[in-house]
Amino acid sequence: MTNQPSTPAWVWGLLVGAVIGVSSAGALFQHVDAVPPLLRASWRLQLTSIVLAPLALWQWRSTDEHIKEQYWSRSAWLLMGASGVALAAHFGAWVASLDETTLTHSLLFVTAHPLVIVLGMLLLSSRIKGVRAPHRFESIGALICFLGAGLTLMDNGSSQGDQTVTVLGDALAFGGAVFVVGYIVVGRVLRTWMPIFLYAFPVTLIGALLLLPASMLLEDGIATFGILGWTDGEFFIWFLLLALAAGLLGHTGLNTCLRYISPLIVSVAVTLEPVLGSMIGWVFFGTGIPGTWTWIGGIILMTGLLLVVYTSERVALEQANNENRDALPNQ
Repeated sequence: MTNQPSTPAWVWGLLVGAVIGVSSAGALFQHVDAVPPLLRASWRLQLTSIVLAPLALWQWRSTDEHIKEQYWSRSAWLLMGASGVALAAHFGAWVASLDETTLTHSLLFVTAHPLVIVLGMLLLSSRIKGVRAPHRFESIGALICFLGAGLTLMDNGSSQGDQTVTVLGDALAFGGAVFVVGYIVVGRVLRTWMPIFLYAFPVTLIGALLLLPASMLLEDGIATFGILGWTDGEFFIWFLLLALAAGLLGHTGLNTCLRYISPLIVSVAVTLEPVLGSMIGWVFFGTGIPGTWTWIGGIILMTGLLLVVYTSERVALEQANNENRDALPNQ
């Protein structure tokens, strides 16, 4: 039996920084709410794609020729296009929710994508081969999530800082959770062979470009702020923070951590986003303290999410172990 090498100390530091980075996005987006939400979301993805571009170029130079050939295949770009659509829809719905409900409510509902995955398994397991039915504890966790979400809605109409809890805003945030599942699913397919920056750069750029016509059709802000309005000194620092802290450090950092530590640990850490994001908003941007029912329902909702995440990762690990055992030759 061989000893597993210990996780490098810097990985744990990166995990802490990445979770804080991801958690800061909601407060930063809400701080620049003078800009319409779809345009705001496009600006964030525009600047993130600029940051990712040199990293993608650097990674391309060291990529195997076989992967380069596979990279330009029609199927790969169809999947990356679908991922870009999902990413644009996720950011569009979520940033819009930050204008319609409180920061804490938005973060609670947008991080509920494990619940969306359980519901998807429940609906598709009997129809699509290869999609497993939810584990009993995943189903229990989902029911706990619904209970917690219902309790948070009892704060409907109450204020937190300058924002008011609304069902519309919470629904938009949950829509963001639904759309991000598509991004996650496609990413899991492509990332089995595609390097991280070669995936993240085009998908992020596609999302940024798709949000521009959506903003033109649904908002009035482009004429006032411009397509590249993030270059203005009033907004640049905030969107640079979104690109570097939430985008590069946050999302890319979490992907890096997955190479060294259990997905379960990373998933549980990300579940803390509503708590950390609310604290960042309260301390640095005066977003206020959540209402009583948000505290009660939020704790219950997060408990349900943790149960779903824990069970899902344990089931995935058991399936992987069983597949490895079946692949061993008979002694």
